[in-house]
Amino acid sequence: MRSIALSLFVLSLMLLAPGTAQAQFGQVPFSDPATGERYHIEASGGFLNPTPEIVFASERFGIRGTDINAVTDLGIAKTRFKEFRLVLRPGRKHKFRLHYLPISYTADTRLIRSFDFNGQRFPVNIPVTTTFDWKSVKLGYEYDFVYRDRGYAGFFTDIKFTDIKVNLESPIASEFAHAAAPIPTIGGVGRVYVVPNISVTFELTGIKIPETVIKNLKAHYFDFDLYGTVNFNDYVGAQIGYRSLDLGYIVEKDSGTLKMKGIYFGGVVRY
Repeated sequence: MRSIALSLFVLSLMLLAPGTAQAQFGQVPFSDPATGERYHIEASGGFLNPTPEIVFASERFGIRGTDINAVTDLGIAKTRFKEFRLVLRPGRKHKFRLHYLPISYTADTRLIRSFDFNGQRFPVNIPVTTTFDWKSVKLGYEYDFVYRDRGYAGFFTDIKFTDIKVNLESPIASEFAHAAAPIPTIGGVGRVYVVPNISVTFELTGIKIPETVIKNLKAHYFDFDLYGTVNFNDYVGAQIGYRSLDLGYIVEKDSGTLKMKGIYFGGVVRY
């Protein structure tokens, strides 16, 4: 997946290169931005239907937590979610970005194996109701170091605020675990217009935080996003894309890995 993103990034630079060559010979090309590139505010929203892979553990009272698979152990199933993005663009190459992704699962099942969670033993064959909430907010800044009428390439940095809550309820116990931490990330972005009103955009974000950087926190985060946009005019468009998220964390005595990937659909409005 990372090699695909790198290849797309190199391809975008190659497609954008002719404009740079013209500038070197003193030619000033006529500026005719592609449809959808004349804006200062852009808001987009979509529906994401990822395939979940979630494993978590919580220790308490000196009792080591079992690695619990939310799908096979607790019966969590594929669910559709909404996401929201906002871009403020004060200048052609400068963007301030906001991304909000709330993910929530609920499931009822009867355990096929016993496990320890938050210091409590959940025995086999007991009914359990699970609530899993993962709220993610990203605030960041993007700089497009190459910008042409038919595409751009840039980098961005942001802070990802992650809040994860897991609650298990059964006839014998009700236990929950909560982990929240800011995660700084850095990434690259590129966009190419295949025709003046249809673009292909990719983003790759990633970071790995060792425990020596932030006390009691060890984490990694990778996010790959590839999507196409059809702009009906400068103000309205439709999108389809593929998203892959990979988050892992250890916060004090709690740990978890979350992997989600799938196709999403959405729309975009600009001003």
